[in-house]
Amino acid sequence: MSIGLLSLIVIALAVAGYLIGRRIALAKAGGDARRLHSLPGYYGQSVFLFTAIPALVLLAGWLLVQPVLIESRVSGMITAADIPEGSNADLVMSDVRRISTGLDLVLAQGALSEADLDAMRADFSDVRGRLAEVGIALGANVKPTVFQAAKTYRSAATTGRWLMTGAVLVLALAGMAYALSRISPEFRARNVTEAFVKTLLIGASLVAIMTTAGIVLSLVFETVHFFKLYPAKDFFFNLVWNPQFRGGSDLGIWPLLWGTLYVSLIALLVSVPVGIFAAIYLAEYASKRIRAVAKPLLEILAGIPTIVYGLFALITVGPMLRDYFAQPLGIGSSSSSVMTAGLVMGIMLIPFVSSLSDDIINAVPQAMRDGSYGLGATQSETVKQVILPAALPGIVGAILLAASRAIGETMIVVLGAGAAAKMSLNPFDAMTTVTVKIVSQLTGDTEFASPETLVAFALGLTLFVFTLGLNVLALFIVRKYREQYE
Repeated sequence: MSIGLLSLIVIALAVAGYLIGRRIALAKAGGDARRLHSLPGYYGQSVFLFTAIPALVLLAGWLLVQPVLIESRVSGMITAADIPEGSNADLVMSDVRRISTGLDLVLAQGALSEADLDAMRADFSDVRGRLAEVGIALGANVKPTVFQAAKTYRSAATTGRWLMTGAVLVLALAGMAYALSRISPEFRARNVTEAFVKTLLIGASLVAIMTTAGIVLSLVFETVHFFKLYPAKDFFFNLVWNPQFRGGSDLGIWPLLWGTLYVSLIALLVSVPVGIFAAIYLAEYASKRIRAVAKPLLEILAGIPTIVYGLFALITVGPMLRDYFAQPLGIGSSSSSVMTAGLVMGIMLIPFVSSLSDDIINAVPQAMRDGSYGLGATQSETVKQVILPAALPGIVGAILLAASRAIGETMIVVLGAGAAAKMSLNPFDAMTTVTVKIVSQLTGDTEFASPETLVAFALGLTLFVFTLGLNVLALFIVRKYREQYE
């Protein structure tokens, strides 16, 4: 049974439990809801929660644990002799999963039967064509042992799905029966429901916290592993980035950090003035009709996918800068450059700066404006000498948050700035950033345990610490210098 269908069945049981619980509560009260401790709906809600939540939690936990257990069992069937030269155990397990998926598709289409699979042992050459028909291509170096492991993987996964289906449905029915058995006019259904919902809210908060902790710990552990293979001193102080994937690599972070900061600086030079001026106009000068139209149009920029900005940089902005500025001035010949990525990223960041700054400027009390006008100041003088100083801490916080967004951008840099890891002052040179190299180091068929792959985690942790510092600084500035108005 599919996960979606199982979830729908659990929800349907919970809805039925709600209706039954509500009806039973009214029946035990003789049809008079005033004799009940809580409103009839709370009795139904208690049945709904006890039916759906434990079953769905079990479903989610099963889906997380089952693949780990199956892979730990199947990986024991793969010996060193089954791993082709130039490959590794992770790639072999990937083949096992692909073959298992292909077998499911072949069986679903009726091209093979369960009896055919059971009859296949050492030779599975006849299976290759069947798997190719459903889009699963096997290399010539895939050994029969891998096929046997895939059969075991599929069998265990199928058994696990049926066990999961039975366990989830039994738990849902047991929860419904337990909740229904507790219904009586004296049962404090409202208290139970509210306590249950409060527990759910606490659980949701813990999920967010645990996810953040898991991300940080995974970065820390893999970074420590990387520094056991590659000296930390060379990583933080080397000025060359040259991963060879065959030993002798130079993995200094400074070329990547320089490209990240350079692109972000140009982006902020574009977005900060435009965003702040737009916020001042919308908050102080624009009429209500213009503001109602201009503000949503400006914020549409924040909803455009970054890949679209990247294509805009690659197709339009890059060639334009190359043809009209870089080549005529003799300072560049490539359409991929820091300037290209910085300009397009700056356009993307405009709504981040303008929206936050607009909200902060509007938070300045009207009494301060009226007092300035009463002293004879003009509107421009009021903006410069009263409103902007009062809103400055919030505006600085908005700029720092925009800087964090710029540092973490990837797609615009991939398509607009190129992939050259170097340190140059020429904004029309192609460079790259930390985020781009994280992606490139984790893609491909390189061994995961190699320094050239693990360096991505060191880069990620460095970027995490850098952006976290900017966010903390922004919050500190906003809270320390924020003006409290009545």
